[in-house]
Parts: sequence; C-alpha cells; structure tokens
Amino acid sequence: MVERKHPNGLLSVLGWIVWLALFIWGGWGILERLLYGHRFAAYSSYVPWGHWVAAYIYFIGLSAGAFLLSSLVYVFGVRQLERIAKLSLFTAIVTLIMALMQIWFDLGHLERFYFVYLRPNFHSMMAWMVWLYTAYFLLLVFELYYAFKKDGAKDPAELARYKKILAWLGGIGIPLAVAFHGGVGALFATVIARDLWHTPIYPILFLTGALLSGGALMTMVVAYFWPARGEAWRETVTYLGKVVLALVAFDFLLEWAEYSIPMWYGVGAEYQKLMYVLFGPYWWNFWIIHFLFGVLVPVALLVWGRGPGAVGLASLLVVVTFFAVRLNLVIPGLVFPELRGLEHSYTDPTLPFNRLSFDYVPSLFEWQVFFGVIAVGIALFYLGYRYLPLVTQKEVA
Repeated sequence: MVERKHPNGLLSVLGWIVWLALFIWGGWGILERLLYGHRFAAYSSYVPWGHWVAAYIYFIGLSAGAFLLSSLVYVFGVRQLERIAKLSLFTAIVTLIMALMQIWFDLGHLERFYFVYLRPNFHSMMAWMVWLYTAYFLLLVFELYYAFKKDGAKDPAELARYKKILAWLGGIGIPLAVAFHGGVGALFATVIARDLWHTPIYPILFLTGALLSGGALMTMVVAYFWPARGEAWRETVTYLGKVVLALVAFDFLLEWAEYSIPMWYGVGAEYQKLMYVLFGPYWWNFWIIHFLFGVLVPVALLVWGRGPGAVGLASLLVVVTFFAVRLNLVIPGLVFPELRGLEHSYTDPTLPFNRLSFDYVPSLFEWQVFFGVIAVGIALFYLGYRYLPLVTQKEVA
C-alpha cells in the first residue's frame, strides 16, 4: 500500500462540497423512493422503462468494461496494464453495486427481489441475468482477494500458484462478463414488439459500449487519482489513451451501421424512431452531448492533445456523455405507439390532455435517485482506494 498524496487544498474542499451536495440531494430522492414508491417518476403504463433502466445499463457497462481491462492482465499478460489491475477489479465491484442499486429502485416491489432466487423462471432472460450477476459479483470478490494474496506472496511457488488462480478466475470471468452484458442487449433485442430494439446487433453494441465506457472510466481514474506522477504513470495513461481512441472509433463504426442501414431508403418504423433521435425534440442529446462532446472532442484530444491531461479530459468526456447513448437507446423505443391511433384509444378527464400520453421526460425525482446512487458509488470508491492496498509502492514506481 502506498501513501496517497492529497490534491490541492481548494480542489479537495470543492470536491467534498460537491459530493456532500450530491449525497444530501440524492439521498433525499432515495428516501422518497423508499417511502412513496414510483409516485414522483414520470413514466406510465405505456412507458414503463425510463431513466433508471438507462442508468442501470450504463453502470453495468462500466463494470463489465473495467473488469475486462483487468482480465487483459491476469489472463493475457498485458504488462502495460499490470499496475492498474486491482484498481480495475475494485472499480468493477463498485459500479456493479451501483447498477444493482439503480435497477432495484426501478422494481415495483423492492422487497420481492429474492423471488428470482427462490423460484426462477429460466425461460426468462431477466432470471438468467440475475443469476449471472450473482456469479459475477462473487467472482470479482474472490479475484480481488487473490490479487491481494499475490502481492503478499513470500516465495516464487506461492506467487505462481496465485497467478494461476487469477488466470483461472479471469478466464471464467471473461465469458461471464460477455454473457451478462451481452444478455442485457439480448433482453432488449428479444422484445419483438419494439422494432428499434429487435436487432441482432444490440448485444454487440452493449459489449463495445461496455468496453468503451469502462475503459474510459479507468483511464480517467488513473489520469486524475494515481498517487504519483512519474514516468510509469505517464506510460500507463498514454497506453490507455490509445485503447480508448480505438474503442471510440470502433463503437462509432457500429453506431453508424445501426443508424445508416435502417435509414437508407427512408421508410419503415425504425426510420421514424431514428429520425426522432437525430432530429426530434431532443436532437441535442445526440448531436451535442454524444456526437460533439462524446466523440469529436475526445478524438481530437486523444489525437492532437499532449500529455496525460488531454487523455484524462477526453476519457472524462466519454464517460459522462455515454449516458446520453443509453438514454437514446431506451427511451425512443418506448415513446411511439405500436398501433396507429393507440394514444387516442383511451380518454380520461383526470389525465393531462384528456388521454394517455407517450411523451416521457425524466422527472427531477428520477435524477435525484440517479445522483444519490452516484454519491454512494463515489463514497465506496473513496473508502476502498484509501484503505485497501489497491496500489502498491511497486506499482507506483
């Protein structure tokens, strides 16, 4: 374990103030969720999935991506990333907890979550995902434990044994991470009634998105929170920047295919939904947040920027703006009636506009819960980074 160098005093104070504000504001939202259920959420019977489902797949992607980075070390022996392997594993655990918290709050009855263990329906993709998450969480805990044991190994035979265990666990974890995150994509893709989602490319998009967002998260963490600023740190950040650049390019290539092929002839239900994403009332979510600040600016920083600062900023932009990708994935598939005129088929004078609406904008309450989960995740990461031997003196040198 290495002593952490504290950042600039003013920045540290500002950081604590921001976290405390998130914790209080978000904690109040979580308390309201526990007391009043979904009363303050903006979704309806026609739009049952919204902001919290998008947040869940966002966090789960961060976890899968961070874990797969650690597997490059323990399974494939990529020495350039060896010093961040334990930090990647711990980050994967924290973001997994955040994802499970977020989807737990989305449940109608929080107290019934354990039913999927007692009487699961294995014809359901959701049941498979819950069991895969459980196996994945246990594997992460055991792998981090043996990574700590490897650092404390006293002789070569003991070191070799722990390396073998880590390679075995990582080898199991790779298909497991691919299965559960690809399974999230399959969960959407198998909803045949939603033509925007019902495509074989969705599981692949989820996997590449996980690698991109998780890789960018780890790059940002190393760039901004590594305890030393030596040559080894610079080399690691530079290498991770190249990885993030390649993933941004590959993910955008898949996104181009996802959009351009259904829109080629300008007809069909998918065309209307994709036009809604690109030129609808929330066009700025795609063009400004995602395309400008999530693709163009990070690519410019990674190609023409100099030093770890540019890499860290590019990665920060990718991580933050990737949530826009998840929102554009979930919401447009739900806000269009699957039958023409369905929105006019039921009227009720107690409802806005005297009818059921397909419009959906996340409420302030939904954002509160989201930032409450982020505050919890930041606290868990801080405690682990400060008190666990995630970075040793040998790895800093």
